[in-house]
Amino acid sequence: MSTFDSLIGQPQVAARLGAAAKSPVHAYLFLGRRGTGKRRAAALLAGELVGTDADRDRNRKLALREEHPDLVIFEPEGNSLRTDEVEAIIVEGSRSSVEAGRKVIVIDRFHEATAEAAARLLKPIEEPPPSTIFVLLAESVPPEHITIASRSTTIEFPAVTIDDIRVALLAQGVASELAESAAVGSGGDIGRAELLATDEAFTHRRGLWWDAPERIGASGYDVTELVADIISATNDAREPLDAQHERESEQMDEQESLTGVRGSGRKAVDARHKRESRMQQTDEWRMGLATLAQRYRAELDNDVAHVDPGTVIDAVAVLNDATDALVRNPNFDLWLHALFLRLPHLA
Repeated sequence: MSTFDSLIGQPQVAARLGAAAKSPVHAYLFLGRRGTGKRRAAALLAGELVGTDADRDRNRKLALREEHPDLVIFEPEGNSLRTDEVEAIIVEGSRSSVEAGRKVIVIDRFHEATAEAAARLLKPIEEPPPSTIFVLLAESVPPEHITIASRSTTIEFPAVTIDDIRVALLAQGVASELAESAAVGSGGDIGRAELLATDEAFTHRRGLWWDAPERIGASGYDVTELVADIISATNDAREPLDAQHERESEQMDEQESLTGVRGSGRKAVDARHKRESRMQQTDEWRMGLATLAQRYRAELDNDVAHVDPGTVIDAVAVLNDATDALVRNPNFDLWLHALFLRLPHLA
């Protein structure tokens, strides 16, 4: 079994990475939506490339935990990768590997690099030292990044299917019903699916959304009570991610006590935690809207439907509009009230 076969739902990617591990080039662009396994794939590839063959198992384990000294991961501290951050990448790229072998430099969220930052990185990525390999992780290729993309070997990560995620969760020992719910609620994001599978309250939250059409009545009080329940449950949903962040912070404390604060990456980790917390909230709302849409569509399969097909189509359109509104970071209390007052009641 290949090291890369552990990637969920990416058999073609696994085959290409297997070939890359045997004969690597100077730069790779891993291209695909969030949650398709790009960062894990970069760590797996690094585990095959860094260190010595005699310590291959050790190298793989350290790289997968992103702790190998010759695997260096950069991610923007803010909303974009800036030129001052690029300077640190260039300096790191010019340094020799700590152990014998190669150094792998991963740049996460490369699609968010500014035009100036991308231009500054072109020469170092195009002509790195012989022992340095760059791996760029991106969700898209903006026009100002096309030149760098052309200098890299692109490996596309297609969307992971819900069924692939469900099967993977079952293989990890997750109960069947929870695996199904977590896979559907993940929206195709592997990391989120694994997080939901450890969330004991997830089934309850999804149930609130699923039952919402039955609680939508003529009374404004019914809607207000429903909104309060969902917002409370959504706020509680932060606990598993908060626990994960706390564990990572504790590991960072241990690392800093051993190696010192300088160069520990604490600032980048803190910035990632804040970004992941924001995304987690948005993902929760998207999960809820997707569950609602699934609930209304299920009415079309009932022997005795409570609504006509046209009403279902209208409801799904309303939910699509609500999903689009999420990018504007609305007042969620008012947003939910307005949404439920526009949706049809199901007996």
